[in-house]
Amino acid sequence: MRRGLCGAAALLVAAGVLTGCAAGSTDRPLVVVTTDVLGDVVGELVGEQAEVMTLMPRGADPHSFEVSAQDAARLRSADLVVANGLGLEEGLATQVEATRADGVPVVEAGAAVEVLQWVSEDASGVDPHFWTDPARMATVTDVLAEALAEHVDGLDADVLAADVAGYQGQLAELDAWMGEQLAQVPPARRNLVTNHHVFGYLADRFGFTVVGAVVPSGTTLAAPSASDLDELATSVRAAGVRTIFVDSSQPDRLAQVLAEQAAVDVAVTPLFTESLSGPGEGAETYLAMMRSNTEDIVAGLR
Repeated sequence: MRRGLCGAAALLVAAGVLTGCAAGSTDRPLVVVTTDVLGDVVGELVGEQAEVMTLMPRGADPHSFEVSAQDAARLRSADLVVANGLGLEEGLATQVEATRADGVPVVEAGAAVEVLQWVSEDASGVDPHFWTDPARMATVTDVLAEALAEHVDGLDADVLAADVAGYQGQLAELDAWMGEQLAQVPPARRNLVTNHHVFGYLADRFGFTVVGAVVPSGTTLAAPSASDLDELATSVRAAGVRTIFVDSSQPDRLAQVLAEQAAVDVAVTPLFTESLSGPGEGAETYLAMMRSNTEDIVAGLR
C-alpha cells in the first residue's frame, strides 16, 4: 500500500483540502525498480496496472549509480521495490536497505537464481549479471510475479498472470533463438573477453568460456594492474581471441591497451550489457538488447 503524503491524499481531497500529490504521481500503485533492465521487465509484467519508476537512466553504470534525494523519497513511497541484488547496485545499497528498514517490501531478483562466481587468476566473487541468460530471467519473472501479486494492491490477478505467461513465452523464444545463433560460433572460438566479468551466465547457458576480463572483477569500480593485463594478454593470444567486448557505458581505453599488448589483431566491440540503449540504438528493451548482443558476439567470434 502506498505510504506517506500521497497515501493520505484521497482523504484530503475528500475534505476539499488538497487537489493532488506531487508532480509525477498517479492513482496507480507504484513499483520502483533500481536498474533499467529490470525496469523494462517489470513494466512488461504489470502493463498499465501500476506505475513503474526506474531509478537508473539509460546508459548508467549500475555499480556506481547513486540516487538523488528526490528519488530516495519516492523509494519510501513505493508499494514494492525491485532490486537486482547480488552486490550489483553498490551505490544504491544504503538507500535500498534504509527503504527496507522503513517497512517497504523489497524483492531482490538475484535471489531467484542459482548464483555463479566470477573467477580471475587470484580472486573470485559473486556474479550479479544473471540477465545475460534468458532462462534465468524466466525464473526471475516467477519471483517478481509473486512479489507483485502479494505487495501491490489493486492488480488484476488474471491480467497479471496472462501478462507474465506472455512475457515468459517471449523469453523462451529468445532463449531458443540465442542458442541457434550462438551455435554458429565454432567451439574453438567460443572464448569471451570483456571489460569486466559480465557474461558468466551466458557462457554457462550456451557453452562458452570466459577467458578473462580487462578488469578482473565483477564490478566496474575495480581496476587492473599491469600484471593483470600481462596475464590476460597471454591468455588472449593462447585462446586465439578475435574480439574483446566492452560495455557501451564504459570507456574502452583499457580494452584497446590490452588489444595492443596481446600483439594480435583483436577488435574491440561495444555491447549493451548493463543498461539499455536510448531510442533508435537497437537495445531499447531487454529482449532487443539480448538479440543485439548475440548478433554482435556471433559476428565478433565466428
